[in-house]
Amino acid sequence: MNNKILLLIVVLLTGVFLVVSSKYHTTFFMVDDKSQNITIKDKESNTLENIDLEDYVIGVVAAEMPASFEIEALKAQAIAARTYAVYKMNNSNQDYDVVTDVSNQSYITVEKMKEKWGNDFSKYYAKVKDAVNETRNKILTYNGEVIEAFYFAMSNGYTEDASLVFSEDKEYLQSVASVYDNANLKNFLVTKSISKQEFCQSLKITCNNINIQNIKRSNSNRVNEITINNQVFKGTEVRKALALRSTDFTINVNNQDIEITTKGYGHGVGMSQYGANGMAKEGKNYEEILTYYYKNVKLSSI
Repeated sequence: MNNKILLLIVVLLTGVFLVVSSKYHTTFFMVDDKSQNITIKDKESNTLENIDLEDYVIGVVAAEMPASFEIEALKAQAIAARTYAVYKMNNSNQDYDVVTDVSNQSYITVEKMKEKWGNDFSKYYAKVKDAVNETRNKILTYNGEVIEAFYFAMSNGYTEDASLVFSEDKEYLQSVASVYDNANLKNFLVTKSISKQEFCQSLKITCNNINIQNIKRSNSNRVNEITINNQVFKGTEVRKALALRSTDFTINVNNQDIEITTKGYGHGVGMSQYGANGMAKEGKNYEEILTYYYKNVKLSSI
């Protein structure tokens, strides 16, 4: 008995964490209370703030997913957001863990939530907070490691392999069908018109004649490569340069301007938020949603 007490004291003093594995779940026992806080960099004020991790997740869910979505979709979003935050905490080499915009994941304060939701603030804040509290400390792991839990708004009907977007293959971020992302959703198909001059300036190409050829698409029908005026672009480069909603796009050159039609919204990797909401409407719970979009992961606890 004395030896067990001594071992417990040593563990507590060293500030390490223990990992206990089972067939379905892995539990991470965080001993150091500081690990429950996250340091954020506010992109507007360029200031750093150290806040409670769960409070941060509330702010991310409020910013990243419509609060009108199904509660199980909000729970899935909470776990994805928390997982991404813990991944960044474990891998940051800065004096902060995350920034508060889409370069990591968006985050808003309670004051911003009041501005965003207006008269619905109390209802939506309670709903988001419940989604976070009911999944408190839960994260996703793959082979015992916290995953980089990417997510996005709406697919074109399929998610995309991480290797085709971020040039890094991750076995848990592979393309899957996302059937609830379809033409029934508002803004699933969006067409924008831009001038030929803006098109050429954005892509830094000559504009005497616009010639588009050799379009290579991935298995999910997103543009991998496209040749414009004899210059080869990645689909992700065109999306960024032209501020397109996705890399599933078609370009139609008219006499006066250029029309570009996109399908879906976002980079396409990981969990589709609208797809998650569709699954929730069909009765799927948050664990079923997450283990569908992130392959072979385990639901774990910090």
